[in-house]
Amino acid sequence: MSLGSFTGLSKLSKLARMIKDHGGLKATLYHYYLTDDLKTGKLIGEDEFGNKYFENNEYFYGRNRWVIYNPKHNVDYDGSMVPAEWFGWLHYKTDKNPIEHPPVKYDWMATHTINTSGSKDAYMPYTTTKPKIEAWVPPQK
Repeated sequence: MSLGSFTGLSKLSKLARMIKDHGGLKATLYHYYLTDDLKTGKLIGEDEFGNKYFENNEYFYGRNRWVIYNPKHNVDYDGSMVPAEWFGWLHYKTDKNPIEHPPVKYDWMATHTINTSGSKDAYMPYTTTKPKIEAWVPPQK
C-alpha cells in the first residue's frame, strides 16, 4: 500500500484531473448535476441530436460506455433519445461504433424520433364509432 493511497491523495489527484477534464469547477458541478456521476473518458462520437458518447476501459465492463445527453434537455432526458446505431454500441451488441463503421441506411427505414408519451406532442388516436354511453345534456331554455 502506497502512502498516497493510504492518505487519500490519489483520490484527490483523480478528482483534480476530473475537474480539469470537465473544464473547471463550475462545469464539473453542472456535469454532476446533469448525470449524478463524474466520469472521464475518450469522446467516441456525437449523434445528430447532440448526444455525446464516451468510453473509458479503466471502468468495469458495463459501466465503461456512457452517453451525455444534449444539454438543451437539461435533466428531462430518457433512453429513447439514443438512436438505434448508438444503442447497439452502448449495450455491447457490437464493438463497432457508428463513427468508424457507419450503418447501412435504406430508403424504407424511418428516421429516429424520441418517445413523446406524456407530452403535448403525444399521439392521441381518435375514433369514429359512437360511444356506448352518452353524456346527459340538460335541456336548453
